[in-house]
Amino acid sequence: MILTGHQPTYLPWLGLFNKISNSDCFVLFDNVQYLPKEWMNRNKIKTPNGEIFLNVPVLKKSFLKKKIYEIKINNNLDWRRKHLKSIKLNYAKAEFYKDYIEYFEEIYSKDWIYLLDLNFYMLKLFLKILKIDVKILKLSELDIQGKKSELILNLCSNLEAKKFIFGEQGINYADIESFKKKKIDTIFQNYKHPSYKQLHGKFIPYLSIIDLLFNCGNKSMEIINSYKIFK
Repeated sequence: MILTGHQPTYLPWLGLFNKISNSDCFVLFDNVQYLPKEWMNRNKIKTPNGEIFLNVPVLKKSFLKKKIYEIKINNNLDWRRKHLKSIKLNYAKAEFYKDYIEYFEEIYSKDWIYLLDLNFYMLKLFLKILKIDVKILKLSELDIQGKKSELILNLCSNLEAKKFIFGEQGINYADIESFKKKKIDTIFQNYKHPSYKQLHGKFIPYLSIIDLLFNCGNKSMEIINSYKIFK
């Protein structure tokens, strides 16, 4: 079995779906420490004036001591209306806008309390749209201990995985020798971001998946996987 994993991400980028689509099972690392100014509560879209962040505000009381699944959204701020308005304003003229906008109208009509629930719902939706069929598990529902490389090694052993796909930064903390001893192959994704047809002038990479979907529709998965993890 090929395993991979990642923290819950808001409106994820293309590379995450490339990694997931090359695996048999994806583990959502929902019980690791929450980190501000990462991608758990924000991502980027494109506008006529360049890229902008869409940020989901979170309640900050003791949030640096909390796990991701404990983080609550600050619904005292009108973030849902602002995010939907930004998406509509900047993608209304995209070729596949009408194919997807109802999904976002539905998402932003819901009252989300926990950031994890919002991100997990979106992840499952995007996987469905992209027709990526993999098993999804939450780390919080598994009895796995350890941190970083040790955690992933224990996870692989517990789920009987023969390969684990790390992100590009995994090379900085993975104890490769310990994986070799367990006869588990380590793969490090070094995603080569594809270019595709975009609105608003010069191409900008590393945006949310929604930029690709609105612009390229049912060709999105082919574009995502133009980078081959396995040669």
